[in-house]
Amino acid sequence: MPNDAPADFYETLQISASAEPDTVHRVYRLLAQRYHPDNAETGNAARFKQISEAYRVLGDPAERARYDAVYGRQREARWRFANLSQSADSDFDTELQLRITVLEVLCTKRRIEPQQPALFQNEIEKLTGSPREHLEFTMWYLVQKKLVQRTDSSMLVITAEGVDWLEQRHQTIPRTRRLAAVNQ
Repeated sequence: MPNDAPADFYETLQISASAEPDTVHRVYRLLAQRYHPDNAETGNAARFKQISEAYRVLGDPAERARYDAVYGRQREARWRFANLSQSADSDFDTELQLRITVLEVLCTKRRIEPQQPALFQNEIEKLTGSPREHLEFTMWYLVQKKLVQRTDSSMLVITAEGVDWLEQRHQTIPRTRRLAAVNQ
């Protein structure tokens, strides 16, 4: 594990950094069973390897303590960067655009793959180009408003209310984006 940019093992296991050892073990077993290469339906060797590495570190108290020291410094640095990267004037506009983007991504996923409509937060990070620190508030808000919900496996999925919200704003969303692009 490089000292300057460790993998986010908490995100890999979809748990909080304050998760108890029992929770770490229970979530690992659930994810390992789901992604084990021998699982014909949901097996994924690469994901299983990531999950196993995360558990190797977070499941061992001494390894976890070493990891947490580096992880904490990295997290603080990311928050500082996130705070510096947005100006106060554009916070509300940026947040609204991020909400719209997240809902559009989840709506598209539901339409294209109705049998597997959910995404992990790290997948949403990649698809929106937004770091976790920027998405934390957005995801909290969308879940609280019941526009998005978390599945039993901590994946995110748009709700019927979320689809309705997008449809109600269908006429204004493109215009808002065009205006934002012209003003930049």
